[in-house]
Amino acid sequence: MITIKDVEHVAKLARLELTEEEKELYTKQLGDVLKYVDQMNEVDTSNVKPMTQVIDFVNVMREDKVYYEHTKEELMANAPEEENGFFRVPKIN
Repeated sequence: MITIKDVEHVAKLARLELTEEEKELYTKQLGDVLKYVDQMNEVDTSNVKPMTQVIDFVNVMREDKVYYEHTKEELMANAPEEENGFFRVPKIN
């Protein structure tokens, strides 16, 4: 069960300043959330297959197809400077 001390600890970690009313409210709300989680833990899931997505996805990516392949000479023609078959760029300090 969640206590006010637990809420104060979490608030301290999150750098939150809470009023006494907020501490009481959050204690009740967090307790309710944990009760619900405990209730879900009671459900038998032994015959349920683990999944990473709710909806089954088939590979939706298209196949990569090369439509036009540039030659090295065509690409190097656009280089402002070239050295030994590579783009020459300014040195970065």
